[in-house]
Amino acid sequence: MRNEMDRRTFVKVFGAATAGAAGLLAGHTAWCGEAAATPHAQKLGWSVACQLYTFRRFAFYEAIGKIASLGVRYVEPCFFLRLDAKRPQLKTNSDLSPDLRKEMKQRLDDLGLRMIHFYARLGTDAAAAKKTFEFAKEMGAQTIVAEPPPEAFDLIERLCGEYQINLAVHNHPRRPKSRYWRPQNVLAVCEGRSRRIGACCDTGHWVRSGLDPIECLKAMKGRIITCHLKDVAESGNPKSRDVPLGQGKGNLSAVLGELHRQGFRGVLTIEYEHDSPRLMDDVRQCIAFVEKTAASLAG
Repeated sequence: MRNEMDRRTFVKVFGAATAGAAGLLAGHTAWCGEAAATPHAQKLGWSVACQLYTFRRFAFYEAIGKIASLGVRYVEPCFFLRLDAKRPQLKTNSDLSPDLRKEMKQRLDDLGLRMIHFYARLGTDAAAAKKTFEFAKEMGAQTIVAEPPPEAFDLIERLCGEYQINLAVHNHPRRPKSRYWRPQNVLAVCEGRSRRIGACCDTGHWVRSGLDPIECLKAMKGRIITCHLKDVAESGNPKSRDVPLGQGKGNLSAVLGELHRQGFRGVLTIEYEHDSPRLMDDVRQCIAFVEKTAASLAG
C-alpha cells in the first residue's frame, strides 16, 4: 500500500455492485474454492487473504465478489476505500452506521468471506481509537493493521487487551514520513509490550527500501503477526511496480521458506498494487505461487 497521500489521488467512482441474487451460490463456491486453492498453505498453518487495496478500482461490494471467485475467503479492508459504488460517500470504516455494518457483514457472509484483518488509522485520540477497535471487533477481525505514532502505544496496548485484538505495525517504503520502514523501528515500539503488539511485514516495501527481506524477517522473529506479501521489479526504488510473486527482486520463495523455518502460523495477505486489465490473472498467479511454494515446503 502506498502512503496515504498517494492513495487518495487514485480514488474515482466507477464499477457496479455485485448482484445479491448470486450471493449464496457464490458463497458456497468461495468456501470450497479456498480449500482447493491453497490446501498446502493451510497444512502449514497459513491462511491466505487479500488486501482490498489490490482492488481499489472497485467498491468493496464488487471487489469481494472478485476475491471470492479467486478462491480466497479472508479479506483485509482499508479505512479509506469505498463500500458501495452506488453510495460512494460510504467508506469501509468505523463511521458506518449499525445498519450498514450489518449489511457489510451480510455481504461477506453471502460470499463465504471473513474480514480477518482491518487496515486502520490509529493515533492518540482515545475515543477514535476505541471506535476503531469496536468496529473491528463487531466485524470479527482478529488484527488491526496500522502505523500509529509511538506515543499512541500505551493507549493501543490497553485496547488490544480489552478487545482481544492484535495490532500489527505496517511498514511503508523508505521516505521522510515512513516511520517504520526499518525493522528496528518496529521492534522499538514493540519492546516490552504485550504479545498482541507485533508486525505486519510488508515484504515488497522492504525491497523498495533496499532491504533484504530475509534478514528483515530474521530480525522480526517472535514479533511477526502477519505479512503483506508483495514482489517488486526493482530493489531500492520506492516507486518500483509490483509484479506477481516470484517474478521480481523479493526472493519470495526464500521469504516463505524463512516464515516456515520460524514456525509462523497465521495470515499471509496478498496485496498487489499494480492495477491493469490483467489484475485478476496477476492476483491468481500470486495465490498459485504461495500454494506451490507451500507444497514444496510441506514436502
